[in-house]
Amino acid sequence: MTVAETQNPTPRRPRITLIDTLRGVALIAMATYHFTWDLEFFGYVDPGTATQGFFRVYARSIASSFLFLAGVSLVLAHFPKIRWQPFWKRFAMVAGAAVAISIATLIAFPGEWIYFGILHNIALSSLIGLAFLRLPPLLTGAIVALVVVAMIVDYSLVPGALDSALFDARYLSWLGFAEIPPRSNDYVPLFPWIAALLAGVAVARLAISKNWLPKLAAVQTQENLLSKAGRHSLIVYLVHQPVLIALVYLFSLVHPAPPPDPRIGYVRSCEAGCTGQGNDAGLCQKFCGCTADKLIAQSLMTPLQSGTIGPQDERVQSLAEQCSIEAQ
Repeated sequence: MTVAETQNPTPRRPRITLIDTLRGVALIAMATYHFTWDLEFFGYVDPGTATQGFFRVYARSIASSFLFLAGVSLVLAHFPKIRWQPFWKRFAMVAGAAVAISIATLIAFPGEWIYFGILHNIALSSLIGLAFLRLPPLLTGAIVALVVVAMIVDYSLVPGALDSALFDARYLSWLGFAEIPPRSNDYVPLFPWIAALLAGVAVARLAISKNWLPKLAAVQTQENLLSKAGRHSLIVYLVHQPVLIALVYLFSLVHPAPPPDPRIGYVRSCEAGCTGQGNDAGLCQKFCGCTADKLIAQSLMTPLQSGTIGPQDERVQSLAEQCSIEAQ
């Protein structure tokens, strides 16, 4: 480091309160989604409610917003010069929290533990995002566009085009190319979700080049509850779900939910996944009804739904193959 650099270090940008507020809004949205998940877990809403239809889109929008804002914050904190000590401190906090969540969910939900969720993705994507900080924002935006196009092709035009059974194991499924990833209560693989963080990087770089930051800072000059929550988003993330689960659990002691019909929940979830892969709705209805009946007949429905066995189980795969033939 030269004397000039020592005397004139890169100044830190003032914190843009609006970004904290947006992060606070994302936290509220996340809490409402997790509350729906908790209600489903305790049996107060139909099985599959939190993972299908509106709530499926809602969850993906929330995850995208967190990653996008993480990309924006990465630029504001580390462009044009990476501040390594604060970066590694923040990285250690996020990665450490991700590991803690993995351990806690492995104990609480061994069949659906979180091995690569939103915090895991934010930590790894932020590390990768450092390589994009000095790239032209248009180039970063082009890479984001390529990932989005690949996602559309893989999910809609040619379902499963980028997927392979080689990536089904947990030590590879976090990349995002698994045909049948292991069950998890929060699965946010690197592909395609890194596109959201890189989009935040590109937008923030563009904002700096266009000198939009002073205008953004002027939009909100005073903190509010949302911005305060946004400044401490990691703590809020770690605390809110245990609190919500505890509240729903206490309510369940007073007013237990009626016992669910496992077949209805399975068929609803199965049909949503089947049609989501581009299959005919009638074919999916026959296939899912067939597999539900066979799973119940062989006493495999409860173990499958509880996570004791997974979709990769040989018995489940055998039933699926039989029903696939019968549904034709």
